[in-house]
Amino acid sequence: MDIIKSIEHEQLKNKIPELKVGNTVKVHVRIKEGNKERIQVFEGIIIKVQGGGVNQTFTVRKNSYGVGVEKTFLVHSPLVEKVELVRVGKARRAKLYYLRDRVGKAAKTKEQVGARIEDREITIKEDLVEEPAVEEAPEEAPAVETENVAVQETVDTVSEEVVEEVKEVEEPKKEEKVEEAKAEEPAKKEEVKEDSKKAE
Repeated sequence: MDIIKSIEHEQLKNKIPELKVGNTVKVHVRIKEGNKERIQVFEGIIIKVQGGGVNQTFTVRKNSYGVGVEKTFLVHSPLVEKVELVRVGKARRAKLYYLRDRVGKAAKTKEQVGARIEDREITIKEDLVEEPAVEEAPEEAPAVETENVAVQETVDTVSEEVVEEVKEVEEPKKEEKVEEAKAEEPAKKEEVKEDSKKAE
């Protein structure tokens, strides 16, 4: 389940619009037609918001030439460019299905008097909180780096001394090995000669 959650978390948008049932909104949707791409605006009343996470959707309803049209949009879809608030409406229900039976002005929600029309956004991924933490780390880092440099210098001097001692010790051994090898060569030649005589 953790793998699924991690994949879904990557698909979430950083900020999503605050959606309330009864509000009139303009939804800017990206539409592809062949090779061309354009943005189409769909304006209507939010009649329901449902689901959560990646699967969260909201349904917008409008009357177009006397015909009711409803469209359901995914909140986290990359095709939904932005949701713009036009009018704040009063709603005492979670789902406004009763608007489907109404015609004309009755198919609208009452406007909330004195409400500010602001496009508020809810932050889901908090990338901004992580950035200051990253900025704090470099401030502490220089002190640590200077300590590391001091340690490295002492280590280098010690390693150099050890290398010199090893070289001094190894050089006489190599000479001794060469002398021993030279001394062993005549003995080996004699053994080879004896073996060849026995074979004859």
